[in-house]
Amino acid sequence: MSRNIVFVAPFPAEVTMRFARAVAKLDDVRLFGVVHTPPKGKDARLYQDKVHVENPTLAGDIIAGVGELARRHGKPFRILGILEAIQVQLAMAREHFGVPGTPVKTAELFRDKARMKAALRKAGLPVAKSKLIHSKADALAFIDEAGFPMVVKPPAGMGAKSTFRVKNKGELMSVLEGLQAGPKNPVLAEEFLQGREFSFETLTTDGHVRMHSISHYLPTCLEAVENPWIQWCCMLPRDISSSDYDGARKLGFRAIDALGLRDGMTHMEWFQRKDGSLAIGEIAQRPPGANISLMTGVAHDRDIYRAWARAVVDGAFDGPWTRQYAVGSAFLRGMGRGHVAGVTGVDEAQRAVKGHVVEAKLPTVGAMKSDSYEGDGYVVVKDKSTDVVKAMLSAVIDRVRVHYA
Repeated sequence: MSRNIVFVAPFPAEVTMRFARAVAKLDDVRLFGVVHTPPKGKDARLYQDKVHVENPTLAGDIIAGVGELARRHGKPFRILGILEAIQVQLAMAREHFGVPGTPVKTAELFRDKARMKAALRKAGLPVAKSKLIHSKADALAFIDEAGFPMVVKPPAGMGAKSTFRVKNKGELMSVLEGLQAGPKNPVLAEEFLQGREFSFETLTTDGHVRMHSISHYLPTCLEAVENPWIQWCCMLPRDISSSDYDGARKLGFRAIDALGLRDGMTHMEWFQRKDGSLAIGEIAQRPPGANISLMTGVAHDRDIYRAWARAVVDGAFDGPWTRQYAVGSAFLRGMGRGHVAGVTGVDEAQRAVKGHVVEAKLPTVGAMKSDSYEGDGYVVVKDKSTDVVKAMLSAVIDRVRVHYA
């Protein structure tokens, strides 16, 4: 008997559909969709049935959509999605229909950064000092505790969006006013972690980490947000077996245990301070973005999308995974505002990285400039040598220029 899998995908972004396709290819699966905008082209018939809802980021709309599919086809076996913004709502839908998967309590711990940090701190893990700011008095008290600079962001923020580094009391009060902080709309203030930034990815089944990966951020995400001229890079080194990463491994494994994840992927950002000490920035209960999912699969020469599907549908892991390559992404953007007017240096960059490109997307001429540090396009490269990948990333960002008008 086929298992009914409901995949919630508000919009058919390519990265989202890669995970949906992987679920559809599992044994004994019928894939159904809850969507706002249905997929087209090669994915037009991916779902055996789908329901359109007005706002698939709302728990009520997701539950209504799943309910309609259940009426037509029977109870769902799993209710899935990869977007961080809907993980709690998916958990609510599972609870409503009695479907296995990450429960609401766990999803909320991962999603609410203030509660997450409290849980990690309680487990004895190093995290940035933090405080929910409801009032001016809260802000003044946190200045005494953490000092400047500090970071201010929404409690459920992601991807460094709406994240501000403030250097003094005046800037702090201005940001709080702009975010409309108040008793019913608290914002999260954090100690500003200084040092090198990395990420730590895991694939977990039955509460045990089956695979982990580490990437380097070049530079930190916040630096890339604050400096629009920076073409940000992310790199997965070939070898992560050295003792240099033992501290990060311990943090990542203990964080998953503290937050209670059973099956799925996580994406944790962590810092190494100048004195060598480590601290967790935050951790998400979802596959990583910024091409890190793609690169993790490439680094191990395995299908990361199927691996995630096997974990969340079957509770299984097909291993072991062995690191085969260093992989990196150079994200393309430039100075200025408006629409992409042109891209130069592409031919020169192609010659420099020929034979090493895994995937590339050039900025679309005429498209509005992205407000993300991931920019308007990217180039993903691989090689057996980490040093070669570093050189190729430099070759791309030194040569490719994006122009706006």
